[in-house]
Amino acid sequence: MNKTFPLRSTVAAFVIAGSSLLISACSTTSTPPTSESHHADRREINESVDSGLARLYDTAPGSRAIANQAKGILVFPSVFQAGLVVGGEYGRGALRVNGVTERYYNIAAGSVGWQIGAQSKGIILMFMTDDALNKFRQRSGWQVGADATVSVATIGANGQLDSSLAHHEVVGFVTTNAGVMAGVSLEGAKVSPIQP
Repeated sequence: MNKTFPLRSTVAAFVIAGSSLLISACSTTSTPPTSESHHADRREINESVDSGLARLYDTAPGSRAIANQAKGILVFPSVFQAGLVVGGEYGRGALRVNGVTERYYNIAAGSVGWQIGAQSKGIILMFMTDDALNKFRQRSGWQVGADATVSVATIGANGQLDSSLAHHEVVGFVTTNAGVMAGVSLEGAKVSPIQP
């Protein structure tokens, strides 16, 4: 008997399940969205952005002080990562300037490597200079690494954020329910405007 059969069955099951989800996600309905559904969609994103920021401030001491210095804050409260061998990430969020939502965006990234299952994380990008914020606003597709370097924040051994973060052009936070993630790269993630 071939001992690799259970692994092949598992792989096949994941591929079939993933394909089914992809097909259902790509299907469209015959009913066009109404202005009421757009309003509800935007309200949902804004409420999630509020929750994502609150979670960051609760779990990362000093993050609120950095946010207060930021010219704009781009929040993706739930970025879902899923895959088998080739994976991907996707999430929706909003750009806040002076505490007000200015525009809605999505974030997408791909990855290659052995990975099974799905997980969710929050990604928050703080534009610390007017120049960095304006360059972001002018792009219809903005990519981490290609269009700007993002300094990803980590919590030090003393439980505090690095105080020099506010001197970087763009500061990134990656959060989970457990707090701020360390050793995470956002390189290659692409941000594009959307109309929810």
